[in-house]
Amino acid sequence: MANQIPNITLHDGLTIPKVGFGTYRLNGNDGVQAIDNGYRLIDTAYNYENEGTIGEAVRRSSTPREQLLITSKLPGRYHHYDKAVTTIQESLYRANLDYYDLYLIHWPNPIQDVYVEAWQALIDAKRWGYIRSIGVCNFLPNHLERLKKETGVLPTINQIELHPFFNQEEQRKWHQDHQIVTESWSPLARTNDVLDHPVLQEIAKNHNRTVSQIILRWHYQLDAIAIPKSATPSRQLENISIFDFELSNEEMSIINQLSKADGRMKDQDPAVYEEF
Repeated sequence: MANQIPNITLHDGLTIPKVGFGTYRLNGNDGVQAIDNGYRLIDTAYNYENEGTIGEAVRRSSTPREQLLITSKLPGRYHHYDKAVTTIQESLYRANLDYYDLYLIHWPNPIQDVYVEAWQALIDAKRWGYIRSIGVCNFLPNHLERLKKETGVLPTINQIELHPFFNQEEQRKWHQDHQIVTESWSPLARTNDVLDHPVLQEIAKNHNRTVSQIILRWHYQLDAIAIPKSATPSRQLENISIFDFELSNEEMSIINQLSKADGRMKDQDPAVYEEF
């Protein structure tokens, strides 16, 4: 199954799968199955309190470490440079890993306004061998422009809220223009509203697929890396069984028309939202 997931190469040369596995609120044994079910890109975070679970999943798996791409994220309370460096080290100790393949700043926290310091810490951590590739989450174009201006380095990835009710068209275009890969958090929108939507159900019926598969295929055709999560093995397999069919341009357009200007699920606007 893993061989069926296409790859994409980031602007720093790291190649990663175009579908990953999210682990928010998956702790203990619920978080260790996905690798055996075919996932190679695994997404965790310091604040998820399951970096140890992911590290254990890596050790239990028969898949060699070098074939896995493990992501973690820096929380807002540790944006100051020295704290950021220590937190990256702590993330590695928690997971008992020698390196992370991807490490991201979780939110810009613009009111706190220390994200450039945090970014410099990630740049240095990559140089020291702690991290193979560095990125961010929830950064708006003005935040990204500032990183480039003050450090000369743009992220390889920006993980953003992206789902059929909030398709982030302008943000995705900015990423494309600057060789930043878009990654989608909560790609299925966290709620049953999207799974019960009659438009999506009709498209799913036409393809003899589930609504989740239709949405994840939509992400894939947008060139966005979706990171769906599920503790159910059958659902984990379903979510990566999306590469043997294709949505038409008309179907893509129909899904894009579901997007709303105020489509954020929890009003977490990166221009003002603070995460610690």
